Amino acid sequence: MQCEGDVVTEEEEEQRESNDVVPLARCSSEFKPFSYKPFSLVLHLSVATTPQTALTSFDENEAVMWDFFVPVCASDLVKTGGINQYVVQDVVAPKHLPSHLNSFKAALRSQGPVSILEHFDTCYSVLQHCHTVDLNVKEDTLELLVQVVSGLSVSLPSLLLNASLSAPDRKEQLNAVKMSVFLLCKLTEILESDSYRQVIVTAPSKGSKKGKAAGDGLLQWDSERETVLQALTQLLQLDIRSLWSLSLVEEEFVSCVTCCCYKLLENPTINHVKSKSTRDAIIHLLGVHVKKYNHLLGASVKVMQLLQHFEQLSSVCAQAVSVWSTEYGVKAIVGEVMREIGQKSSEELSREGSGVKAFSSFLSELATLVPDTMIPNISVLLTHLEGESPSMRVAVCEVLGEVLVRVLSGDGLDESGKADRDRFLDTLQEHLHDVHSHVRARVLQVFTRIVNSKALPLNRYSDVMGLTVGRLMDKSINVLKSAVQLLAAFIAHNPYSCKLSSADLKAPLEKETAKLRELREKQQENAPVAVIKASELWAAMEPELLLTVRAELEATGDVDGEQEEVVGEEGEDERATALQIAQFLRVNKYRHAVRLCVRAHGLYPESEMFSALTSLTSETLMDTLALLFKGPELDTSEITEDLPPTPQKDGEEVGEKERVEESELKKQEMLVQYLRDTESFALQVERAIAVINTMLYWKTTSVVQEAVQFCVTVCEFSVANSLTGVRRMLPLVWSTDASVKDAVVQAYRRLYLNPQGDTTRAKAQTLVDSLSELMVDASLGTIQCLEEIVQEFFGSGSSLQATVVQVLWERFTGKRETSSLHRRAAVLLLGMAARAEREVVLSNLDTLCSVALGEKVTEDFLLARDSVITISNITDHVRQAKGAPFRLPQDHQLFACLTQAIAEGVVMADPHWQSFMEQAVRLIYFLAESPDQLCSCLLKRCSRLLLDQIDAGGEVFANKGVTQNASEIPEEQAEQVSTVSTSSLAQLLSLCGCVAFWQVSHLERSVSAELRRRRGETEEREEKAKGPSSKAKQASNESCVEEELGLMGASAEDTEAELIRKICETELLAEENLLFSFLPLLVRVCSSPGRYSHPQLTTSACLALSQFMMISPSVCEDNIRLLFTVLERSTLPVVRANAIIALGDLTVRFPNTLEPWTQNLYTRLSDDNPSVRQTAVTVLTQLVLKDVLKVKGHVSEVAVLLIDPEAHIASLALNFFNELASKDNAIYNLLPDIISRLSDPERGMTQEDFHTIMKQLFSYITKERQTESLVEKMCQRFRTAQTERQWCDLAVSLSLLTMCERGLKRLQECWDCYSDKLTETGVYQPLLSIMAKLRRGAKPQLKAQVEEFEKRLTAVHTRGLENVESPEMEKETRAEETSQIPASTQTPLPSKTRGTRAKRGQAKPSVSSHHDDSFVTPKQRTRKSKKSAITFSSDEEEEDAVMTDSETPKVTTPIARSSRRARLRH
Repeated sequence: MQCEGDVVTEEEEEQRESNDVVPLARCSSEFKPFSYKPFSLVLHLSVATTPQTALTSFDENEAVMWDFFVPVCASDLVKTGGINQYVVQDVVAPKHLPSHLNSFKAALRSQGPVSILEHFDTCYSVLQHCHTVDLNVKEDTLELLVQVVSGLSVSLPSLLLNASLSAPDRKEQLNAVKMSVFLLCKLTEILESDSYRQVIVTAPSKGSKKGKAAGDGLLQWDSERETVLQALTQLLQLDIRSLWSLSLVEEEFVSCVTCCCYKLLENPTINHVKSKSTRDAIIHLLGVHVKKYNHLLGASVKVMQLLQHFEQLSSVCAQAVSVWSTEYGVKAIVGEVMREIGQKSSEELSREGSGVKAFSSFLSELATLVPDTMIPNISVLLTHLEGESPSMRVAVCEVLGEVLVRVLSGDGLDESGKADRDRFLDTLQEHLHDVHSHVRARVLQVFTRIVNSKALPLNRYSDVMGLTVGRLMDKSINVLKSAVQLLAAFIAHNPYSCKLSSADLKAPLEKETAKLRELREKQQENAPVAVIKASELWAAMEPELLLTVRAELEATGDVDGEQEEVVGEEGEDERATALQIAQFLRVNKYRHAVRLCVRAHGLYPESEMFSALTSLTSETLMDTLALLFKGPELDTSEITEDLPPTPQKDGEEVGEKERVEESELKKQEMLVQYLRDTESFALQVERAIAVINTMLYWKTTSVVQEAVQFCVTVCEFSVANSLTGVRRMLPLVWSTDASVKDAVVQAYRRLYLNPQGDTTRAKAQTLVDSLSELMVDASLGTIQCLEEIVQEFFGSGSSLQATVVQVLWERFTGKRETSSLHRRAAVLLLGMAARAEREVVLSNLDTLCSVALGEKVTEDFLLARDSVITISNITDHVRQAKGAPFRLPQDHQLFACLTQAIAEGVVMADPHWQSFMEQAVRLIYFLAESPDQLCSCLLKRCSRLLLDQIDAGGEVFANKGVTQNASEIPEEQAEQVSTVSTSSLAQLLSLCGCVAFWQVSHLERSVSAELRRRRGETEEREEKAKGPSSKAKQASNESCVEEELGLMGASAEDTEAELIRKICETELLAEENLLFSFLPLLVRVCSSPGRYSHPQLTTSACLALSQFMMISPSVCEDNIRLLFTVLERSTLPVVRANAIIALGDLTVRFPNTLEPWTQNLYTRLSDDNPSVRQTAVTVLTQLVLKDVLKVKGHVSEVAVLLIDPEAHIASLALNFFNELASKDNAIYNLLPDIISRLSDPERGMTQEDFHTIMKQLFSYITKERQTESLVEKMCQRFRTAQTERQWCDLAVSLSLLTMCERGLKRLQECWDCYSDKLTETGVYQPLLSIMAKLRRGAKPQLKAQVEEFEKRLTAVHTRGLENVESPEMEKETRAEETSQIPASTQTPLPSKTRGTRAKRGQAKPSVSSHHDDSFVTPKQRTRKSKKSAITFSSDEEEEDAVMTDSETPKVTTPIARSSRRARLRH
């Protein structure tokens, strides 16, 4: 074998053949070895003799005359020999290896590391028998070789410094180095392969002894690997290149070591933390080769190969390249690797296994390590920004980001650095609109790092902020999250202000802008005129003036004649003449100036200004003109007085005042620009807040978490409307997703529950202030959600609890000056604390009664109401109570205060008394013993107060001012008494209605629970009273007894429920009961709105009547018609809204009674008032989704609300259908009736509105079977449609369906239903759009059918049905269709006569076409019986204004209600 490129002569070939040896050197596939030719005498070694015997044949000076060439393959040392080349002759058998190794060990001790020359064959034999020898033999060999290499690294430094080292000694040391390094590297590779093989083989058998032994061997090799690398590094760090001739180290030697290193890097565990020391040792060993042994190109190529085949090595390779460029100073390696990656084409990177992910990770990692070194070669990577690989685009963008953060940041950049920075930022901004979402997300993350590092220039904030806000509309979740994170970083690191509010910035900006405008106007007024220096003007005119002077002096004959003309222009004296000369020069009249100057010398010969003209030459004339124009260079008092003023003005010196004004103007411009940038930034943040607040209720958990964190950030910086998001996310504390709930709790804890302060008192004060601000003007829902967080705080055992409670009590009692709003917030916070710890309020109940419910209660009913709510939190209704219920005696101070406050307020016109009264009655029923007795006394007391008031003012008719002594009472006083009496009556009716409601609730909840508790205690006592014999008998019949007990328990519960029901129906409204006396009054007020027209009275009476109707079904049946009359005909929106809510509650309680009136409830969906419509859709949504109401065709009224002008009502309707779609086939079953009602011409709905509604409803139809059925039904609907508008609506509905192949088939089968309407464009165009949708992505066969059907549609549309399909053509077409379509799927032709049944043998219509009547436009039904006109009248004689019996709907579908016993049995 010979090396490629070597020239072998014929003589050398013959000599080789005669010696029967072949040269060792071979060319590897990667490197070309250089041919080494020794200069010494060539020694021929016989094949029969060994190196050892040859060495003994010569003296010491000629002992080592052979060379050791590092082979490409280890086996080449046995079968290959050459001139002056070492050849292995003695391959020791495995069984003799231990003895030979002992000899080697002895020689190593005696001779040192050069003993490897004699015992090379022994170590080589270990390599040859590596698969058969024991592990101990390989370990011993490894230990000896490490000693040899370490010994060489110790002995060589002194030898290398010895200049008199002989050639044989140098060759001896060189052979020892090459032999030892070769053997150690090869043995290392073998042990590495064995360890990796053991990992794979022993992985399944963890617990076996074999696996344990293998693991021990592997562990030993892991510790020895680092020792080997350190020994090699220590040796190769020496300047051993001098051992080679001309210091040229052969490439085989370098490749031997580097290949071993790369082999070790291929270990899958090399990037683990535990392998860090080994990894660093390999990197440093390769670094030595890169720096000293010309391995730069080889290393760059090998790095590329490793990245392509071992993706996990990206970080290792980046670390290696970084170390080589920094610690070893080989910066070129970075450029080489970057050029190699930059030259990769998009086609290469798109192939599988191209290593594009590894390249991307490598570049990103390298940029974090050596960003400054990458800048000179970064242009080679920019080509990948236009490539197809998103991973490479991400990598390049991350490289740019690291360079911007680490290198191109700060104010000390030169012009080149600023240009690079701007170019890189432009590139990143462009890729915020990258086509791939992953790239967009990573670029946003890069900008986040730039902003967090404060490396973004101030003039870029607005642009990048605007682009980021635009990314909030991105469809990718990752992009959204990254955009929110970037916006949060912008706010947290903004250079403008700690408080960002555009509203607060508007006034200062206008003020400073006006000030800037004034300064600019002032500067313009005082701006000096730009004057050129006289010297500069003279220099400009001097050449032309000199020519004029010379011309005038030469033309002496003409001067006398023209001087007479100039004399008339001279001045009165010499000074005026000088001024005239200067003026001529300014206006470029050079000839006049010269002539006048010559003439002036004759007129004023004694003048100093013209004295130089005694000798008239061009020089003296020019000097005189210059003196007159510029003035003297050195001012003297005499000359200054005589010379005329010159136009020269000093433009260089600016007055102190002007400099100050200029400085102020610049400062003002900077201030205005700062305020403008701040306002622009704040506006963009507010835009982002509006978008991000909508993300709080997304279904993606990670997006919600990011939105929560953003809301916290903007709140900390006091951004305008930031509290909106904080309050909006509060209901998420009830989220079923634990991570979302935890995020909200942590956010509120960060904002409100972790106060800053020096002392505990200061921290508690800050916490109370922040929570109070949040509760001010908060809605009831917000307060309920906040209860959950505050309760958790008080239940967490915080050290601030006691201090916080103390601060709250001080604020509530008024010890510290505070507003009424903060006092109310304090008492509500105390109630939230009481939910976690009852004693917080219970121990201070007297304080609450005296402060909020005492003598001054009538001054602030809101504080009293909130105090009652706080006291309610100590009741059993907010906690699980196992024992006897917690109640207070009737004579407790609390109830005396409550009844007194209610009684005093009933005759007052306070608007807040109503809410206080409701909470007070609720508390009485929750906390008092025998609350019915207390409320009975309260009703009597309030009634007596009202009667006394009426008696004092005379009998007053509501809304009339007529008294018994009308003549005695003034009109104003009568009206005042009337108003007070009406308000008091309204409040009394509200009180009796509230008492009736809570009385029923008390019976069904508290009394029923107490009966169950007592029954349970009785059963427990009976169980304990039973003896052991009874227990044994019970055990033998366990199943029967359990069943009996179950029935007995169910029977007892039914008995208790029946008792409660009987009390409600027979006793509560019995004639002897107090509540009964109010019912006729309520009915009278509600049924006579003309007589009782006061809004408050009507509202209270209707609400109280509905509460009375909750007591028993008989009262409900008697007054249901009256309540629906009020619902339909009341002119007050609040009355109609309250009636809807009350009817919703009645529907839940008495469904059979309310079922016939369902249609009347749906009618309110079209109410003129938005609040009524909103209430109606909310109530009906709850009733339908809870299966209380059956979903019928009236849902079309809800569908109309999808286009309601009020956005919140439209969103409620959309939510209704979203929830309804979760029920199986609900919307599919309703669609026929909805389309029928909405397409009714009498409704008058526009085509756009119909299209909008149907588009939303058809989006819920996703099943092919539903689509197929609806296609057939709507095609049949064409037969009964009577107007063109109905045809168009049906065609539009068909086009909104997600059409499939089966749907097309149905469309073709129903051709006769709509073919005669195709001439209408409104029918033809939607059907054409269906064909266009079907054609996209269709199979060839389906596409052909679509095109054929489309041609048929077009033909009928353009020429008409009668011109396209003749009877003969129709027969042929039908015959073809019959032959193609199976009999089971054929659709019969419509019969000519209506009502004829299909004969036996004819094909039956499909199932979906059975109910076509639902699509028929309903005709207006007229009742035969006349409908009596019902109007509200103010006539005093009017007794009743309710629906007649004929208007009352009858029960058609009773709703069965199973008893508790039946439910328990099932």
